[in-house]
Amino acid sequence: MLDVAVASRFGRHLLDVEGLSAGQLEELCDHAVEMRAARAERRHRSLLEAETVALAFFEPSTRTRVSFELAAKALGATTVDLAVEASSVRKGESLVDTVRTLERTGVTMLVIRHGSAGAPNLVAGRSGLRVVNAGDGSHAHPTQALIDLLTLREALGSLQGRTVAIVGDVAHSRVARSNIHALSAVGATVRVAGPPAWVAGFEAWPGVDVATSLERALVGADALMALRVQLERDAGADGPALADYVRDWRLDEDRMGLANRGAPILHPGPTNEGCEITAELADGPRSLIGRQVENGVPIRMAVLAAFAGAA
Repeated sequence: MLDVAVASRFGRHLLDVEGLSAGQLEELCDHAVEMRAARAERRHRSLLEAETVALAFFEPSTRTRVSFELAAKALGATTVDLAVEASSVRKGESLVDTVRTLERTGVTMLVIRHGSAGAPNLVAGRSGLRVVNAGDGSHAHPTQALIDLLTLREALGSLQGRTVAIVGDVAHSRVARSNIHALSAVGATVRVAGPPAWVAGFEAWPGVDVATSLERALVGADALMALRVQLERDAGADGPALADYVRDWRLDEDRMGLANRGAPILHPGPTNEGCEITAELADGPRSLIGRQVENGVPIRMAVLAAFAGAA
């Protein structure tokens, strides 16, 4: 059971995994395992009965929004789904005014996804709500990084000394940035790989290895994470033509033979099968993609419980 004394160590907001210690990351994963069992047995259903959790998704989402809603309801919280397209945002209401309205109506926690980097930080600083970042621009996606950490930990055991390659459109990926922080914190070596424009600047990140060929990315990797090409974030403006990307960077069974034996593959979804990964690989025995989806609700239960308990 995650009590208030434990939860309060995490602070009021989850805006990114950067700054969380290895111990805190592992603790949240441990609590997610507990939450998974509790959900199956329908325990902890009153843990957040005093909380009203608003889901404010200013970008399209299926996996993240649904799993947060299920997580909140599994813990007994009241949920409010802000239908952005039908809200006063369409009339020009500012983000801060929208959030203050939610707060005044009794909302206590806000789960927010927004296209602008820093939007969750703005809300956290301008309201009394406890804020959980469900993805902001190309900046951060902390709960996805926790999902990936748990999924890898269950597949490989300790990640200390392991090499995890993140392949694709790293530059525009909030998932990649949060994963770099989380995996590095628990002792893994992170290798980012992709066309030069999509990995530029990451050589300056402490402990990050940069590869500009797929062969170099795969050799010695204990696990692979494929990333979707972020066309909605102008990835096409500075990257290769799609046909060239498929030719040089698409993951398939033959190419995965360069990685360490049995190396699993992850993908934060949604996948563009045939582009960054073949359908056969995405659905094959190496794939942990389905497991990532399954881990979404228990991780978000653990996060909501931890940060709801903060004073």
